[in-house]
Amino acid sequence: MMWPSCFAIRHVLPTLSFGMVILRKRVAGMNEASLDRFVARARTAVRLRGGVNVLVTTNRELRALNLRFRGKPMPTDVLSFPADSVTTPKHAGDIAISAEIAQQNARRLGHSGAEEIKILALHGVLHLAGYDHESDRGEMARLEEQLRRKLRLPVALIERTVAPARAKTARTGAPKKRPLAAKLRSTHSPSSRVRAKRRPVR
Repeated sequence: MMWPSCFAIRHVLPTLSFGMVILRKRVAGMNEASLDRFVARARTAVRLRGGVNVLVTTNRELRALNLRFRGKPMPTDVLSFPADSVTTPKHAGDIAISAEIAQQNARRLGHSGAEEIKILALHGVLHLAGYDHESDRGEMARLEEQLRRKLRLPVALIERTVAPARAKTARTGAPKKRPLAAKLRSTHSPSSRVRAKRRPVR
């Protein structure tokens, strides 16, 4: 089962300029230092300024965050929380990831849980940088695909979500429909240039 993904809200972790990684739920092959290094590489590749906090935790906590900030009583794989660039210019935002959903998706897709955590972290970093795949006509998807190759990751999150929907349309000739992950409204980070004027979007 594919879980709804990537929601951007507001801070859940302490605001730090240098960023912090917290693993409340362990994933084989992943530790705080290795994830911190990966996030730093992703930030550099995206040219994202400011610290990024990452929380890897349980379905229960992701469900609580999703319910609290979005009114959705279900867990999700990744939530992005963009910072206010005016009040916290040295902090880019926070990312919360469900270790349990990441491991489930990893098993289904045939790669490691640690790789799935990195895929989700990259997706979250892109949203913190202002990309929004629901409205940018494929800009975020193209960049995510380029970066996942550069960072030697398996199939990117948007790529694997959109491809099955396109394949189904091609087989059935049915009108194009938005994939499930797009229907389940997630509030990704809006463009950093207009963040103060727009509500978060998926």
